[in-house]
Formats: sequence, structure tokens, C-alpha cells
Amino acid sequence: MLRIIAGQARGRRLLTPKGRHTRPTSDRVREAMFNILGARVIDSLFLDLFAGSGAVGLEALSRGAREAVFVENNRQALACLNANLAATGFKDKAQIIAADARRALAELSGRDLAFDLIYIDPPYHEGWGDIILPAVVPLLSPDGLAVLETATSEAAPEIADMVLMARRVYGDTALNFYQTKGRRAC
Repeated sequence: MLRIIAGQARGRRLLTPKGRHTRPTSDRVREAMFNILGARVIDSLFLDLFAGSGAVGLEALSRGAREAVFVENNRQALACLNANLAATGFKDKAQIIAADARRALAELSGRDLAFDLIYIDPPYHEGWGDIILPAVVPLLSPDGLAVLETATSEAAPEIADMVLMARRVYGDTALNFYQTKGRRAC
């Protein structure tokens, strides 16, 4: 069972949708990512795209993120996400957008928001990185960081306005860390 690894809600178990529609990010991968992000998480505005049960965004909130926006369109995953927000006590720091990622990004671009951290966990081997990464560029704060989860067998996408700062591999999962070109290194 998935759980919150550290912070205010440490140890809290999380519900996950049944079936194969979602692929929860393992505790090991989440812990490694948040160890890399470190203090960047504190007081951040966090965007969790393809959120599933919300485990990554909830981990960010538990570790001190100011607010998290969750984007998910699967009904079972949304039910788990809502239950997990209630169980962890983070409903007041969260916003859920029940839509597909492209529509949600279009909606978010119309708001005056600058995300410090954007986590993108699309279905593997479907080319989502090439589609979504360019759309998140205008949503990143000046020192913002986007993390794209892919299968290790997938190459990290090359995006014109972004620089791949690091790629870390954990079994069959790869985390690809991007910043907008011309911004400070992570």
C-alpha cells in the first residue's frame, strides 16, 4: 500500500484506484525525488499532472508545499484523491482540476499562476512528454523545475525552451528534471 513518506502526514496510508488505468509512483521513486528537491518544496506552489491518487502532490504538501493543484480525469482516481486529501487534512491547501492534462493546462495558463514545481506522470510510451513539457513552460516560476516521469526505455524529450538538468533512473522508472532555458541551474 502507498503511504506518505515524510513530513506532517508521514506514515499515512493512501488509497489507490483498482485496475491498470493508473500506475502509482513507488515510495522509493517519490523518496528519491523529494530528496533531490529538498528545500525547494517548502512554501512551493506544486502542480501534479496526471495525479492519480495524488501521492506525489500529497507528499509535497506533507513536506511543506504551500499549495498543490492536482490534475486528473479518471473517476476512480479522483475518488481516491478526494479521500486521500480528506484523510491527510490537506483539502484546504489543494485544488483539483477534473480534466485531461491539455485542457487543464489551457485553463491554468489563463490564471496568474507561477508554479515552483511541476510533476508530470503520464502514461508511459505515449509521447506525452513532447506534448506537455512545452505547455508547462509559461506556468513555471523563474526558478521553477518540471519533473517528467518516464519509463527508463524512453528517451528524455528534447524541448526547445527547456534544458534537461538531470535524469535519474530507479529500476524501470526515470525522473527527468527540466528548467526553462536561461534560468539558474537546479
